[in-house]
Amino acid sequence: MSDDERVQRTQQRVLEAMRAVLSDDHNHERGLAVLRGIVDQVATDTGMPGLRNLFAALSLALAAALEKIASDQGLAAEDLVEVWFAD
Repeated sequence: MSDDERVQRTQQRVLEAMRAVLSDDHNHERGLAVLRGIVDQVATDTGMPGLRNLFAALSLALAAALEKIASDQGLAAEDLVEVWFAD
C-alpha cells in the first residue's frame, strides 16, 4: 500500500470513528462498540503503526474542529481547550 493510500485509508477510518460516536445520541454504548470495532480492525490490519496513525489523525481532526469553533467565538484555541478539557 502506498503512502497516499495509507493516508486516505486513515482519513476514511477517522470519518468512520467520528460517525460512530456521533451517530446515535440515544445509544452511547452502540457508538462505543462500533468505535471499538474500528480500533480493533486497525490493530488487526496494521498493528501499532496503524493505531498511531489513527490516533494522530483523530487528534488533528479534533484540533482543527476546536480551532474553527474558537475562531468563530473570537477565542484562542488553547483557551477553548482549557475550558472544555481541563479538570
